[in-house]
Amino acid sequence: MSFEGFELSQIEVGEGVSLRVRHGGSGPPLLLLHGHPETHMMWGKFAGDLAKDFTVVAPDLRGYGRSTKPPSSADNETSSKRAMARDAVALMKHFGFDCFDVAGHDRGGRVAYRLALDHPEAVRRVSILDIIPTGEVWARIDHRFALAYWHWSFLAQPYPVPEHMITPDPEFYLFTAQFRGRKPDFLEPEARADYLTCGSTPEVIHGMCECYRAGAGYDRELDWADKAAARHKIACPVQILWGKKGALEAWYDTMAIWREWADDVRGEAIDCGHFLPEEKPAETMAALHRFHSGGR
Repeated sequence: MSFEGFELSQIEVGEGVSLRVRHGGSGPPLLLLHGHPETHMMWGKFAGDLAKDFTVVAPDLRGYGRSTKPPSSADNETSSKRAMARDAVALMKHFGFDCFDVAGHDRGGRVAYRLALDHPEAVRRVSILDIIPTGEVWARIDHRFALAYWHWSFLAQPYPVPEHMITPDPEFYLFTAQFRGRKPDFLEPEARADYLTCGSTPEVIHGMCECYRAGAGYDRELDWADKAAARHKIACPVQILWGKKGALEAWYDTMAIWREWADDVRGEAIDCGHFLPEEKPAETMAALHRFHSGGR
């Protein structure tokens, strides 16, 4: 892992939320947002390299890792990507940054684009890794998605159905069911241990489910409202990265979809599956560094 020299903190960001955060380096600020079912440790293979040129801030999202989760709300807003984006703005203000770059993978990518939409004054550039917008996903669901990304509808089921089914054997859910029986050999032992330790707690299991419940309702509806009104396009430069061996390459015209959401979009596929930063860290780091340094 390459978090050497980083400081580990627990930062209060308001709304009863405290985020576990690693930060280090110097230079322009770069916020890294992790995906499901992981924690900020997913960036560990190259965070130290980025910190040579950037001030890197890597939190656990609310409800994940060792960050806290506020009480649930009937509409799931408290677990929405809008709420997580508010956390991000407060977190970066804590470190003295009113404007910053963002890179987000999976769930973190959904927070990243919502952050750019809701807080355009705060985001200079945004990298979005291996997703299309939440509303676009739900509009395009077919048999392939239903079988391969079954956890979207499973985790969104009403409380306590998925919680009750995951709790007896969270390790099976995290590392067998989520990877459909394939061994995730690309995971660093330290990161894997963190995912398991955190993901075995009732609070995080519930937090993950609430995140997907928000995705199925609040987040989806917010996306559709933005797109239907033809407003809130992302104003800053956008980088899209996706796995050439993954679902986006097989199912979608990824760049065409994102060009409906932003005017300045560039991107590329990396020769791996969904977990770009862990499967192909050198290639992912190079692409991020180039973009956030101002190159195309």
